[in-house]
Amino acid sequence: MEKDNLENIVIEYFKKIDNGDSSYLELFTDDVDFFFPKFGQKKGKKALIEFGNRIGSSLISIWHDIDGFKIIKADNKVVVEGQEGGVMSDGTSWPDNNISIGRFCSVFEFNGKFISRMYIYVDPDFPSQDLERISVLSDGK
Repeated sequence: MEKDNLENIVIEYFKKIDNGDSSYLELFTDDVDFFFPKFGQKKGKKALIEFGNRIGSSLISIWHDIDGFKIIKADNKVVVEGQEGGVMSDGTSWPDNNISIGRFCSVFEFNGKFISRMYIYVDPDFPSQDLERISVLSDGK
């Protein structure tokens, strides 16, 4: 499959996520290998559903700056570096553009035209509430 087509599938995934469209699952193999910090590494579409339910319970909305994505393509892999934000279930908007900038990186691997591996690298403390670690790492902004 052409690299551009794989990139389009990844973009379609982010659009579906931002719109709350559960048909994003159709973009994955049944045995997809998935990783998200603090959730861990799991396999299968059931893991994606479980993750979606867990993260969805903490969010009112999420958005990704798709036009600002930096995308690298190699063979059957697509890597996306970007920015995201949203609103937590308590009404807190993120990123705060102070401590939290909303940066993430996701690595997608394909089997044909289906995503067979998706590893998401992001700080899951979206609203910057982990004050202990923030105090150690930030410069006091």
